[in-house]
Amino acid sequence: MENGDLDFETWYLDQHPRLIASLLLVTGDVDLAREAVDEACVRALARWPRVARMASPGGYVYRIALHEAWRRQRRARLEQHLLARHRPEAAVPAPAGEAWELVRALPPRQRAAVVLRYIADLTEADVARAMGVSRSTVSSTLADAHRALAQRLEDYEHTEERRG
Repeated sequence: MENGDLDFETWYLDQHPRLIASLLLVTGDVDLAREAVDEACVRALARWPRVARMASPGGYVYRIALHEAWRRQRRARLEQHLLARHRPEAAVPAPAGEAWELVRALPPRQRAAVVLRYIADLTEADVARAMGVSRSTVSSTLADAHRALAQRLEDYEHTEERRG
């Protein structure tokens, strides 16, 4: 079946769980992830004949969802600042163990690239489209993330050796 023949319902049922999981790992907030993905899917449905013909409908939807999540996060930060209220952030446990605690500590762009590449299983080109950057930027962002994760893992292992 060519992309142009793909119906939205089939695509949605196949991709929606992965979209939610990926955005959850990027944002750390299940409600924000669901809202951003739902908004992205509504937009994709409204343009489905065009979206279905794209090389990567998923990349298009990831891009919308990421931008929607980031827009909502910026707005929430602005609201908090303007209201001058301090609310403790709800801690979201790592969805896949201690390794994801290390990923959650990465800067947002690196975290997004890692999640889209290795959890959403997008190619670097698709990650680039989803994030609205060049493929070389994705490649260097992933390299930076790998270095940061390796350093944090090494630090963690040394800490554990001293304890043991």
